[in-house]
This record gives sequence, C-alpha cells and structure tokens, in this order.
Amino acid sequence: MKLVHLESSSIGNDISLDRYREFGELICYPETDFTKTIERIGDAEIVLINKTPMNASTLKRADNLKLICEMATGYDNVDIDYCRSRGIAVANAGHYSTTAVAQHTFGLALYLLEKLHFYDTFVKSGEYGRQRNFTCYQVPIQELCGRVWGVAGMGEIGRRVADIARAFGCTVITYSTSGKGAGTDGVTDAGTPYRRVDFDTFLREADIISVHCPLSEHTRHLFDDDAFARMKKRAILINVARGPVVDQKALYRALSEDRIAGAGLDVLEEEPMRENNPLRQITDSGKLIITPHNAWATVEARERDAQITYDNIKSFLSGGTLNRVDL
Repeated sequence: MKLVHLESSSIGNDISLDRYREFGELICYPETDFTKTIERIGDAEIVLINKTPMNASTLKRADNLKLICEMATGYDNVDIDYCRSRGIAVANAGHYSTTAVAQHTFGLALYLLEKLHFYDTFVKSGEYGRQRNFTCYQVPIQELCGRVWGVAGMGEIGRRVADIARAFGCTVITYSTSGKGAGTDGVTDAGTPYRRVDFDTFLREADIISVHCPLSEHTRHLFDDDAFARMKKRAILINVARGPVVDQKALYRALSEDRIAGAGLDVLEEEPMRENNPLRQITDSGKLIITPHNAWATVEARERDAQITYDNIKSFLSGGTLNRVDL
C-alpha cells in the first residue's frame, strides 16, 4: 500500500510519522503547491493532508485513492460530495486540539485584559527600576470575574471555553452560528446550562466574545461593521476559529475608531498574513494581538493529531468507520 503525505511540515518535524510505515510505503512532502497535487498523489491509496484542496480538479487522476486523512478537525478543503461519488472515504482528526485551543483562547483574552505587553515592556525597559513605588497601574487592568462571556459556536471547543469562563466567574451566553434555534433562552442543544440568545442580544450583552464555529454561509463575515457597531465599547473579540468569520477591514475600523476595546486573533482571512492586511497598521499590542494560527499546535495536541490519524487508517483498513466524515 502507498501512502502520501502532502503537507508533512504542517505537524512539525518533532512529531514522528514513522508509525504510518506500518501500513506500507510512505512518501512525505513538506508542503505541496496546488499545481503539483495531482502528480504527487499519483497512484497512492491513502493521502494525508491538512489544507490541500481535495476536489474534482486535484483528484481527477487519483484512480487508486481509497482514503483521505484530514489531519485537522475542519475539512472545508475537501469536497465531500465529490469524494462520495468516487467512493473515496474521508476521515478527520476530531477532538485532538480542544484543550490547546481553549487554553489559547484564554491566553489571548488575559493578555489583553491584563495589558501584559505594556507591563512587561515597562519592567524590561528599566522604567520600573527608576521609580520609587513598588507597583504600577498606569494602564488599568481588569478582571474576568463578573463579565459576560459570549461563545459563538458551541461545539466541543466552545463548550470547553464556556466551562472555563464560568470557572473564572463569568456569566456565559451562547449564540448558535448554524442558525438553528437562535433566540432560544434556556438550555442549549448540547445540554449545557448556558443561555442561548439571538445575535443582537449576544452582541449587546457580551463583554468578551470568543469564536469557535466552522466557516459556512452562515458565518462568513459574521462579524462585520454592523456587528461591531452593536458591541459594547469595552468588548473584546477573540477569534480562534476561521479567519473569514471576521471581516478584517471592519475589525480594523472598529479598533482604529475605538468602537471595541480589543481583539485577539489566531486566524486571518489570508494566511500567512499579507503585507496589505489592514490589521498590520495596528501596532498597539494592548489593543490587538495576532498569533500565527498556532492555537492548536501544542506538542501534546500535535502528537494526538498524528495518533488519531494512525487510528483512523488502522480502522479503515480493518473495515471500521472511526472518525469517518459524512457517514
């Protein structure tokens, strides 16, 4: 059996892929340009990917392909209908990054609330050593306790974030980004105790909004000029989901005009970040922090990702359906 990994660098060189050699010949490409996808898939029976598009254009000559392993939770880069029509199975690596992304969500939020960039610079610049007072509160810092935390998207990561926010003393509200049940107060579909509200109420009430939803027709540019206009001026937006859920130009205007207090992003509309991205103009790290789509990438999470993919392949070859998509 032949296995081809089209993006082996996406999981990091410190995570061993040798485990897949148990199933047959393994060929790894650190990354694959769109124009080389067809050639590199060749006669492979199993393909491992992360972001590479899998559709009629890239799979038209993949006559031997039986299984696509998406080494990520999201699989919007895979045309599921086309794969089904070809009898190609698709399996994703769900749940591997829940802990890591939830942790990163609070890292971004606390960085902004605690003004950590300012105070770290204050100390390391020597300014702290030149004053007589033992402390400094030049830039106000704020507590999470007592704030309203809004969770957009109550999947596994959203539920974990909601539970952690409650542990910090936040009141949690949720918004259904699928459009199902929006405006329903009470217990959510997930059986949690958090109040689900319509989008207008969500924007008006939340002090902190964290985004954990997939990209879809319902969520593309969900956070636009109109949404930012309805948010509190002291509100903070955290996006660790998909970049296009937030209209970057609208976010730039909202931050530049102080319509919201801050934002923490791990995802962008185009990745890596382009020179013409308007958010590059905001250099105040107390207002905007951006990390390079690595919320998921703890060592532990990447090891889980690799192992879940191994388990998916083993299940498929034995006739199982572990993590099979769209069954």
